[in-house]
Amino acid sequence: MLNRRTFQLVLPVALLSVVLGISGCSKEEPVDAQTSATQSGQDLLDQIRTKGKIVIATEGTWSPWTFHDQSGKLTGYDIEVGRLIAQRLGVEPQFVEGKWDGLLAGISAGRYDIMINGVDMTPEREKAYRFTEPYAYNRTVVIVSDQNTEIKSMQDLKGKQTANTISSTYAEIAEKYGARVDGVDDLNQTFELLLSGRIDATLNAEVVYYDYKKVHPQAAVKIAAIADETTSVGIPLKKEGTEKLQAELNKILNDLRASGELSKLSTQFFGTDISKK
Repeated sequence: MLNRRTFQLVLPVALLSVVLGISGCSKEEPVDAQTSATQSGQDLLDQIRTKGKIVIATEGTWSPWTFHDQSGKLTGYDIEVGRLIAQRLGVEPQFVEGKWDGLLAGISAGRYDIMINGVDMTPEREKAYRFTEPYAYNRTVVIVSDQNTEIKSMQDLKGKQTANTISSTYAEIAEKYGARVDGVDDLNQTFELLLSGRIDATLNAEVVYYDYKKVHPQAAVKIAAIADETTSVGIPLKKEGTEKLQAELNKILNDLRASGELSKLSTQFFGTDISKK
């Protein structure tokens, strides 16, 4: 994966601006107040169509959901779903990359219109956000080193050291089973800690594990346990003023499912169809 920080330091500022303009993405880019979700008296859907773009929050570091390919292009299942949504709305997508724990807060604050980043629809999140219907389904796995023989079930996480991005579903599940969770910035950092023996395990989506093994076939890691429940993945919106946007997004997702486009993207990035339960 291209090191974006190095890229930004080396590339002249003027050329960097051109590249970002072409790619339609930015990193923690401030969103103008006039293009945010905070305007009153108008549903967010109308605001998006008026300004001609939809601001989409994403991490950009979580393959195969949202990541940069070898050329530096932002892509992944979530990114391509976002592009299709923007196309159906008749607007341009503007992807803004950031760390997980700031993305949901940005939705609440109106800095972003929507967040497409494999967000599990937990009861706690559904109290705080308005969600679309699910566009993917997820199974959580416990990943350990090849040499680990102590963890064989979810219950074996009790007292163990794990690592995940803070406030993620995986961190919450690990804590629920009694693990101590170290906060990390991204997936690569998680695997570095695991492979160096500084943590006992990490939790993530089953498809993320297989994608990592495809890219790193020699990595000495394995799946030790699989959670019983399948989680639903949806697009979170701010609660206020998003009723019309939610309905329109649900219509678009249903159309993409019926046309087979969701299945095609899922198979392309995951090697299997996770758009169906």
